[in-house]
Amino acid sequence: MEGEYQGYTLKLIGPLSESGIQKIRDGRNRNNHEKRVAGGKGESRRTDNQPYFSNPSVPLSRGRMAEITIDGSMLTLQELVSVARGDAAVRIDKRALQRTERSRAVLEKLLQQDEVIYGVNTGFGALSNVKIAPEDVRQLQANLLRSHASSVGKPHSTDVVRAMMLLRANTLIKGNSGIRPEIPRLIVALLNKRAHPYIPQKGSVGASGDLSPLSHMALVLMGEGRVEYKGTWMAGKQALQKIGQDPVQLEAKEGLALNNGTQQMTSIGCLNLYDSYNLLKTAEAALALSLEAIKGWVDPFDERIHKVRRHPGQVQVAMDIRALVKGSRTCRSITRDDPTGGRPQDPYSFRCAPQVMGPVMDALEYVRSTLEIEMNSATDNPLIFPGDKVCLSGGNFHGQPVSMALDLMALGLSTISNISERRISALLDASLNNGLTAFLVGKESKPGLASGLMALQYTATALVAENKILAHPASSDSIPTSGNFEDFVSMGPGAAHKSTSILENCQYVVAIELLTAAQAVHLRGDSGLGKGTKMVYQAIRKVVRPLTQDRSSHEDIERVFEMVKRGQISDLVIRFTRDSD
Repeated sequence: MEGEYQGYTLKLIGPLSESGIQKIRDGRNRNNHEKRVAGGKGESRRTDNQPYFSNPSVPLSRGRMAEITIDGSMLTLQELVSVARGDAAVRIDKRALQRTERSRAVLEKLLQQDEVIYGVNTGFGALSNVKIAPEDVRQLQANLLRSHASSVGKPHSTDVVRAMMLLRANTLIKGNSGIRPEIPRLIVALLNKRAHPYIPQKGSVGASGDLSPLSHMALVLMGEGRVEYKGTWMAGKQALQKIGQDPVQLEAKEGLALNNGTQQMTSIGCLNLYDSYNLLKTAEAALALSLEAIKGWVDPFDERIHKVRRHPGQVQVAMDIRALVKGSRTCRSITRDDPTGGRPQDPYSFRCAPQVMGPVMDALEYVRSTLEIEMNSATDNPLIFPGDKVCLSGGNFHGQPVSMALDLMALGLSTISNISERRISALLDASLNNGLTAFLVGKESKPGLASGLMALQYTATALVAENKILAHPASSDSIPTSGNFEDFVSMGPGAAHKSTSILENCQYVVAIELLTAAQAVHLRGDSGLGKGTKMVYQAIRKVVRPLTQDRSSHEDIERVFEMVKRGQISDLVIRFTRDSD
C-alpha cells in the first residue's frame, strides 16, 4: 500500500497491510509502560524485588512477521514505526557486521600502540585528563554505564524503548563505533524476543547524547538493570537467560559507544512525527467538515490562487479540501451563489487555512529529513575511520539538529490547534455560523435553558493556551554540565517530551472541532455534503450520536479523540484524496 502525503509517497514495507497499519497505531495505546502489570485483576505486583511500574509487552506476532534489515544507512521512518509498534523483526546486514569488525580491529591496533584515546583509556568529560591503566579499561566501561544510569520519572512506553534499541543498533553497525559485532547482535536479539529495558523518561540534556537513558538500556546487556518480558519485570540477567542469551563483558570503548548518542530524543521525535502526519490529515477533515457546517465559501481553495504562490504544503491543503467537499451543495461559490446574501468572505481560520496549515506540512518535511539523517548517523565519540586507521574525537553526539527540528514540529502542531480552536469558536457563534443556534443547542432544547456545546470551546482554549506555553523552544536554552566542560547542551530531550504533550493536546482540539462540526451539520442537515465530508460525518456518527439535549460531552470527546489518535479519520482522508487524484 502507498499513501500520498503532500506529494510524497509513504510506502509500507514487507507484508504489512492496512490492518497492519492499524496494529501499529493501536500499539501506541497497548504499549504503555505507565500501566502496572496485573496481579490477579488490576492489582499491582509492585514488591521490593520488583519496584517498577510495568508496561504490557507488545503482543506477540501471529504468523509471519515483516522483516527489516538494518545496515546503518538506510533505515526509514516507516520501518522504525513498524518495529516500534508493529510486528516487524530485525535482521542485521552481513556487510554491516563486517564493517563493524574492521572498525573494532583498527581500534584494538591503536590501543596496542599505546595511543591515548578519549573515553577508551581516559576518563570522561571533565575527567578526560586522567589516563586509565590497560588493566582497568574494562572496569572503566562498566562504571560509565552504572554511574550514568541516573534517569528519573515514569518509564518510557514500549514503542519508544523499541525505537531506541533499533536506532542504537543501527548506528553501531555503521562501522565507526569500534564495537564488537556481538553488541548490536544482542540488542537485536532483545528486540526480536520483545524484551524491553526499563528506561526512565527524564535525565538527559542531549549534549553528550542521551547518556543517562541509553545507559539504562545498556545495563541490560551486562545482565544488570531491569527488563519487561511478557508482561513481567525481571532482572536483566534473568531476562537474558529466558531469551537464551548471555551477558556481555564490555571491552574498551564499548560502554561509551552504547550511551553516546541521540537515540532517546530521535525515537520520541520519529514516533511523534509519524503521528503528526496523521493528525494533519485529520485536521484537513475537520476543516472541510467545518466549511460545510458554516456554509463557507470554497473559492479561497481554488487551484489558481495557490498556483501563483506555490508553497507545496499550501497547494496540497487546498487540493485536499477541494477533493473532500467536491459535490457539496452546502458550501457556497461565487460562480453560483449571490455574495450579497450574507458575508462575501469567511473568517481567516477558514479562508486562509491553506496558507496556515500548509507551512506546517512543509515544516514536517524538514523535520522528517533531519530525523532520517539522524537515524542513520554515527553519533558517538570518538569515531573510528577504518580506511584511514585513525580515531577522531568530535561532537556528533550533540543533539542540536534534533532539538531544533522538534521545536519546529512543536510550533507547527501548536499552529494547527490554534486555528482549529478559532473554527470551533466560529461554529458556536450565532453571529458567524450562518443561521445556526448559538452554541449549537440541540433541536429538542431551548437556548438559554440549554448550553449546547458552549463548554467545548473552553476545553479547546485551555489546551491551546497550554500549547502556546509548551511551544517555547527548548533548544534556545543551555545549562552547562560536567564541571563546565560540556558547556553548551541541546536540551533535545526536553523538546521531544514537550512535543508529545503538544501532539496530544492538538489531537484533542481537532477531535473537538470534528465533534462541533458534526453537530452543526446535524442541525443544518447532511443531505448536501460533499462525498468526502459525508464519509467523515458518517464515521463520527458511528461513535457519537447527535446532541438533542444537554449531556456531558466528556465521553463524546474521548471517543472522537480515539478515532483521531488511531488514524481512523486520516485513513479516510488519505484513501479518498488518493482516489480523487
